[in-house]
Amino acid sequence: MSYTAPLAEMRFVLEEVGGLGDSVPADLVEAILAEAGRFAQSVLAPLNEPADRAGSRLENGVVRTPAGFREAYARYVAGGWNGLTLAPEHGGQGLPLALATPLVEMWNSACMSWALCPLLTTGAAQLLQSHGSDEQKRVYLDKLVSGAWTGTMNLTEPQAGSDLGAVRMRAIPAGDHYRLSGQKIFITYGDHDLAENIVHLVLARIPGAPAGSRGLSLFLVPKFLPDAQGRPGPRNAVRTLRLEEKLGIHASPTCALVYEEAIGWRVGDAHRGLPIMFTMMNLARLNVGVQGLAIAERAWQRARAFARTRVQGRPLGAEAEGLPILHHPDVRRMLLEMRAGVAALRALAYYAAALLDRGQGDLEGAAQRRAELLIPVVKAWCSDMGVRIASTGIQVHGGIGYIEESGAAQHWRDARIAPIYEGTNGIQAHDLVARKLARDDGAAVRALIAEMRATADAAAAAPAPDIAATGRALAAAIAALDAASGYLLRTDPAAAAAGSAPYLSLLGTVAGGWLLARLALAAERRMEADTTDRDFFATQRAIGRFYAGRMLARAPGYLAAVTDARAVLDFPLEHL
Repeated sequence: MSYTAPLAEMRFVLEEVGGLGDSVPADLVEAILAEAGRFAQSVLAPLNEPADRAGSRLENGVVRTPAGFREAYARYVAGGWNGLTLAPEHGGQGLPLALATPLVEMWNSACMSWALCPLLTTGAAQLLQSHGSDEQKRVYLDKLVSGAWTGTMNLTEPQAGSDLGAVRMRAIPAGDHYRLSGQKIFITYGDHDLAENIVHLVLARIPGAPAGSRGLSLFLVPKFLPDAQGRPGPRNAVRTLRLEEKLGIHASPTCALVYEEAIGWRVGDAHRGLPIMFTMMNLARLNVGVQGLAIAERAWQRARAFARTRVQGRPLGAEAEGLPILHHPDVRRMLLEMRAGVAALRALAYYAAALLDRGQGDLEGAAQRRAELLIPVVKAWCSDMGVRIASTGIQVHGGIGYIEESGAAQHWRDARIAPIYEGTNGIQAHDLVARKLARDDGAAVRALIAEMRATADAAAAAPAPDIAATGRALAAAIAALDAASGYLLRTDPAAAAAGSAPYLSLLGTVAGGWLLARLALAAERRMEADTTDRDFFATQRAIGRFYAGRMLARAPGYLAAVTDARAVLDFPLEHL
């Protein structure tokens, strides 16, 4: 099944909650989205299923990506897509992150395995742009911005997992550089044949470093050492030990890398590796949430296409024979849950990207603080929902959905990694409650709740019955969020940790409903002025109403789970 970029929905969300305003001319936004949609649909999407079947291969120490990947990447670089948000002085275009976020969605909907490479490269470029030395920027940054060279994130090791304090990679000073030795695992695009060089950003320890994560420094280690002209020279002492055999994203080479006194250069100050790496990790966490959205959109499109053509049984209340399963009430319910979920994910992800744009240069400002509050929610809730929506897509297909030939199973397999990498979703929930909620005694959450209540009041007062119902449902869900936030601020740390995952789900669910209510109000306003797109705007209102009645209604259940910490903490461990 082909992929169609949902450009109308993307533009609407960008305009109403994405914060672009007048910062980018409307015709430029239109041109970028349209051209990106063509690239995603015609170049990337046809690669998705064949590449999943073929996978990447390690042959005689060389990683080979599936047919078509190199050509697609060359076209991506030639189109200038990689530098969209990066600094113009290094060859970027300096456009807002909010505008780039729909492009990340399109690339990942079309072919997530391929899209992981530029996702990491953009993050590596942003890290060097913020923390690299003048010499590092001179040699590496322009090539990373263009995408001519790609970047990786080398964090964990076999014994460490999510505990980066257990990292053992050694970095021994050797004149103006370091020699790195050790092993890194789960390195996405740690080796490949798409670009002429790979720039590894590696966490390691120098002699005498403090124990734990405070002793980590960050190093730049190229696959090929650049010569005096900045061209790839001799091969560095980094080799691929193996490619992991994974549940999904088969075409993305996930490498175990061995460093054998490889030459590298420190980025930033010693023992500041993890804070510096968070420049890349926070962008990656936003983009992992967008991956959840992207796969959910692709799964929804496939399920809808199947439901429109598959004929089976006579729907309840239907007199005609031969109607497609779309007419069955429960199939319609599943498709509506998929579509409303996708709409909420898109609104939240684009809104968070806009907050990061507004927070640039003011790291203590309200926009930045709210972005920091919501990034773990975007990462975890959107990726969890991506898995759930992809699973529902399989269910819509019935038995054929469980067969690989249908293509529905690939979406679930690909989506399943997103709740795990870039910090498991349990880690995101802990970060949300223990750090982001508690650091200001809930001030950031209370400010968000106040804005949510203003939207709920406006919607409840709307003359349209569907929007008024949305407002009332939102108000009830906000009350549950407020109560849960207060409980977590008062309770002890262990109980707060036990309630952190349902709290994150509650905040994500309510934030998604809040933004859909804003979109419904905008749709009502625009329907009065625009007679050509009335069906589109009516659909946005209906999506908000369905979400309010079915998904916001879950808020009291999440509140009960947040506050019932003893059910977790008092369960006898010997009975697990």
